[in-house]
This record gives sequence, structure tokens and C-alpha cells, in this order.
Amino acid sequence: MKKSDITQFPHYFDYYINLNEDLELSTAFCQSLQQLYDLDMQKLNNIGLKVYAQGKWTLNKIIQHITDWERIWCYRTILAVRNEGTIPSGLDYIVMVENSNADQVPLELLISELRSVRLGRKALYETFNDEILASNCRFDDNEMSVLAMGFNIIGHQIHHFHIIEERYFPLSRE
Repeated sequence: MKKSDITQFPHYFDYYINLNEDLELSTAFCQSLQQLYDLDMQKLNNIGLKVYAQGKWTLNKIIQHITDWERIWCYRTILAVRNEGTIPSGLDYIVMVENSNADQVPLELLISELRSVRLGRKALYETFNDEILASNCRFDDNEMSVLAMGFNIIGHQIHHFHIIEERYFPLSRE
């Protein structure tokens, strides 16, 4: 199914979902993986733990955040598609970032972890038929289709990678 097959999603998540092209979800997952493999590690390593403004996250923390939230959204999706019945509550992403040790982990390892998580997510979504993709995933006070959740996961990476390109890559020249 394509992004244009999404019928509903919470207003807050429309930003992430709409960062995707109107592709088949499997193609979007492949492109997101390719983006991870195409990262310019030399440029990223030159940035190191620099931030573009006080209080902003390092690259390490951004990558850890993307990985953490992909896992969380997968958990929410699994509960929904398996009709478990639990509606997961909201979580505080800022607390999670503050309590990670991402800055003590080599960036290459964090990116490798994200690639592995993304491969697992792609494989999971490949097992879903159209009926499952169209089913609803409820969490906190939100509801969206499983298909929308897949595009949300990918759009979240696109969002953060735009920030890295716009605000962090200039730091590699300093």
C-alpha cells in the first residue's frame, strides 16, 4: 500500500507522514535503509559531539532517539495488530534522551543499531497484509492505521536527517 492509501492519522503526525513520497511502504522502507547506508561517516565523525546551539542534542543522541522511538512505535503496532487490547500510554522523549548514554557510544555503533532495527521493522511490515495495514493502532490519545505508523517511522528519520543536513553538517567545516 502507498502513502496515499492512508485514510486517517492524528494531526500531530501528519508532518512526519507527509515527508514521505507517495510510494509503496516497502519501497519507502528500502529508501530509508539506503539513506542509512549512504551516510557520510567522515563528515559525521568530524562533527563529533558538537551541537549547533546550546541545549541541542548531539548526533549520537539524535540517532539513539530515532532508534528508541522506532522500537516504541513497533511495540505499539504489535499490540494493535495482535489485538492484545492494551493501549500504550504516552512517553517523554526528552527524559529518554537525557537518560541515554548515547554520547559514550561510538556513532558507528549507534547507526549500525538503527540499521538493524530498521531491517527488523521492514521485515515485520512485509508480513502484514492490506487488512492489517488498514487496521488501527491506538496509543495514548491517538489512533492511526498501521500503514500510517509505518510511514510515520520513516518520516521521523527523514525529519531528523533534514536537521542533521541543515544544522549539523555545517559544523563539520569548523
